[in-house]
Amino acid sequence: MIRKTVSVKNRKGLHMRPAEQLVRTASRFKSEVTLVKDDMPVNGKSILGVMMLAAEHGSSITVEIDGPDETDALKAITDMFDQDQEA
Repeated sequence: MIRKTVSVKNRKGLHMRPAEQLVRTASRFKSEVTLVKDDMPVNGKSILGVMMLAAEHGSSITVEIDGPDETDALKAITDMFDQDQEA
């Protein structure tokens, strides 16, 4: 298992469009993807789970990935958070 803490850079937070993009990206990989905010873990491949985080601008989220392609999955997901998307 690998993990990394990222920050939500989108000024509108992790709303529907970026959440959908995150779920789509996570679903490309075989590894399990878990997002944790305020000690609440959710399935990173579930749009409902990601939306339940209610992650606002500046929120810290820990991305935990476990599986055969965890390194590639972590890079793809953290790259999304590194972009300041205003979609």
